[in-house]
Amino acid sequence: MTDLHTPRAEQLRQLLIRNFESAPRTRDVREPLYDSMTARLAKGTAALKLGASIDVVPPGKRSCPYHFHYAQEEMFIVLEGDGTLRVAGEQLALTAGDVVFIPPGPAYPHQIINTSDAPLKYLSISTKDSPEVVEYPDSGKYLATATRDGDPFGFGRMHRADTDLEYWDGEP
Repeated sequence: MTDLHTPRAEQLRQLLIRNFESAPRTRDVREPLYDSMTARLAKGTAALKLGASIDVVPPGKRSCPYHFHYAQEEMFIVLEGDGTLRVAGEQLALTAGDVVFIPPGPAYPHQIINTSDAPLKYLSISTKDSPEVVEYPDSGKYLATATRDGDPFGFGRMHRADTDLEYWDGEP
């Protein structure tokens, strides 16, 4: 029988496998609307072009602001609970087993809201395209990011359209 616990096997396991039940979670809260427990699954893996996380959203809360990506695609798989997908100005019911596909671009701004009385748990999968621009229609913000070879310490700036600078501003 093959030894599943060789040093090489353990190294590969660390690079390639995550268990979403035991992955470390962080809580993001911004009252009164936002609250979620998130496990970033791809962090520290060999994945260069895919991101994945498990999100658990309490009743009545949202995990993130209404937004859309200019480069990245996203997919959400509802694992437990019920909620609402706010997308393109509409509200769509979500239930366990639903798979949501969100292409990039302004046609599909989106947000998942737990409109039930129980926790909503879903798997988020996304491309990690870079550079990326994310627009937040409710607040008029834009996030511009760029990474190099998956380096999370790349460039990132959040701003509003009304604070834009003219192209030649500050140039000699």
